[in-house]
Amino acid sequence: MINATATASPQIPSAKTIFFKSILVATDFSPASEQAVEYAASLARRYGSAIYLTHVVTLDGYPLVSPEYAAISMEKKHAEAQTHFRQILKAGQLTGIPFKTVAKEGNLWPTIEESIKTFDIDLVIVGTHGAGAVEKMLIGSGAEEIFRKAKVPVLTIGPVTPNEPWYEMEFKNILFATDFGKSARREAEYAFSLAQEHRSRLTLLHVFPHPETFSKEVLIEKEHNFYAQLRELVPVTNEMRCKVEVRVVFGEPSGQILRIAKETNAELIVMGAKARKSLAGNVPHTRAYRVMCEAHCPVLTIRS
Repeated sequence: MINATATASPQIPSAKTIFFKSILVATDFSPASEQAVEYAASLARRYGSAIYLTHVVTLDGYPLVSPEYAAISMEKKHAEAQTHFRQILKAGQLTGIPFKTVAKEGNLWPTIEESIKTFDIDLVIVGTHGAGAVEKMLIGSGAEEIFRKAKVPVLTIGPVTPNEPWYEMEFKNILFATDFGKSARREAEYAFSLAQEHRSRLTLLHVFPHPETFSKEVLIEKEHNFYAQLRELVPVTNEMRCKVEVRVVFGEPSGQILRIAKETNAELIVMGAKARKSLAGNVPHTRAYRVMCEAHCPVLTIRS
């Protein structure tokens, strides 16, 4: 097992500052969604963002009932949504933050997608209770469907994430896990922008699976190449306002990402997520979904 740490040096001119002017919180008013609202409010205070608190009133099952009953049921669901919105506002979570409450009818993803376009959203935040493999195949994970399809980054608050974030969000330790896919540069831009803004310790991580199929000499060569690739993702800037480390480990990717996140006390994990047009939330045992469900911190996914 090879496990090493090194300090990175800037290689490419790619320093961007990213702001979240408009944040969409997808809520079903569950405890997981309440937690997502808390994190959204904390980030909004940090970035001066507006929040669009969005609930999708689903149409599931209505083709099987009469139009009259469907209309009554939808009216009841809208009324319940407005009651929940009032409870959130009464709790004071959004005090001092520009916000808009939105209740729309439709299926989850196309309705969220429409709101992203309508309100020019920069970031989506969603909470999840973490569906098991069977539930995921049969019903699906709404959170994963969103981060597999959204063109903007999605911050997911998993079931073991601490309940109370900072009043104004601070990410002092950030883990950026990359497999050097097509969107690695874009993912790195978000990781470095957040690290610069929060003056964080940023760990760049690559996990190489199945090391047992290679000789020790080959692994040493691959390790050297992986370090070089990680360093190439570090932007050139006159003032590096974050501490950067690069790490290469070998093993099962999800487990290693979670292990390094604990080891570095990560308060945020940044990683890519492969796009899926069909069954986006129904495939069991995906890497990004496992990390999202088991991480003790929020996970920011950027769709490839």
